[in-house]
Amino acid sequence: MSIEPTWRESMRFRYQVIAAAVVLAVLLFFFLGKSEPVVVTVVQTETGMVESTVANTRAGTVKACLRAHLSPSIGGQIAVLNVREGDEVEKGALLLELWNRDLVAQVDFSKRELQAAKARAEASCLNADVAQRESDRLHRLKDSGAASDEQLDKVRTQASAMAAECSASQLQLDVSETSIELAEAQLEKTRLYAPFNGTVAELNGELNEYVTPSPPGIATPPVIDLVDNSCFYISAPIDEVDVARVRPGLPARVMLDAYGQREFAAKVRRVGSYVIDLEKQARTVDVEVEFDNPKVLKCVLAGYSADVEIILDVHENVLRIPTEAVIEGKRVYLLNESSGLIEQRDIETGMENWDYTEVLSGLEEGDLVVTSVGKEGVEDGAEAVRETGK
Repeated sequence: MSIEPTWRESMRFRYQVIAAAVVLAVLLFFFLGKSEPVVVTVVQTETGMVESTVANTRAGTVKACLRAHLSPSIGGQIAVLNVREGDEVEKGALLLELWNRDLVAQVDFSKRELQAAKARAEASCLNADVAQRESDRLHRLKDSGAASDEQLDKVRTQASAMAAECSASQLQLDVSETSIELAEAQLEKTRLYAPFNGTVAELNGELNEYVTPSPPGIATPPVIDLVDNSCFYISAPIDEVDVARVRPGLPARVMLDAYGQREFAAKVRRVGSYVIDLEKQARTVDVEVEFDNPKVLKCVLAGYSADVEIILDVHENVLRIPTEAVIEGKRVYLLNESSGLIEQRDIETGMENWDYTEVLSGLEEGDLVVTSVGKEGVEDGAEAVRETGK
């Protein structure tokens, strides 16, 4: 006799299979479909300082307080060259001299002309003095009847002529002295003197080479670039929108690429008087910043790139959070560790900068503010855990 399952047993088996499949599906959905909590970075709200600042839109430049691009005002051949690149010179030192023997001779000639003019003037004035004494003598003789009117008129006229010649010779002395000054001025055009104590940064010319002044509208390199390396300032472009709040005397911080992240205290010394409009760039105004203590800079060179941050205002001991945590300037995400959920919170902000934003209301000190707001999955009500070590 064959044993076969009854219809009732067959149905019971089918139900058991279906129930098992349902339980398995539920378990798979629970274990495989459940999402992992989002790992977020958080910071605690704290009290501290918040500054309102503006910064340069492009790299600023270190400039020397004194810098001169020197060239002779006339062309010629370099006959004397007393400096080399890197030499330190004192104010008034002769740096360069062009060939000028003709002008030196002209000065000597003018001086000798002056000596001759002095001799001629002395002779003329002596003759005028003699003529005047002769006129006075004949005048006395005329009173006694020993001289005629004709003789007296002749002597008087001669004395007047001699006096005029004496005056002319004196004026000629002035002309001769002016000629010397003119010749010396022409000679000075061939010489370059240091206008201040400094260092020869660049030299464009060698002994016996010819140099020429720049023609109108054509710039040529200066023969000598003289820089004073004892005083520097920073020139930095500030956006036209921000510059209205900048004024001389405001404190600033300067960072030089050559010194890494080291900050130098400074202050604004001048704000430009016009807007610079460069094609395809934002309109800016040049602001000059000087170091509070230039002596801390052991080796600064003109031309270094620099970043400037000008401090407009400061709020001390205020509740603050990282600026990166603020969303659209009015809300933040908080991590509620007791529930493990992210909560959105509306806040009122005050002063802010790139690093911190002042919180006027909506938060309390110690709240955990999410800073990784751009991470996928960070939203109101999402499960989250704090990143290890944060």
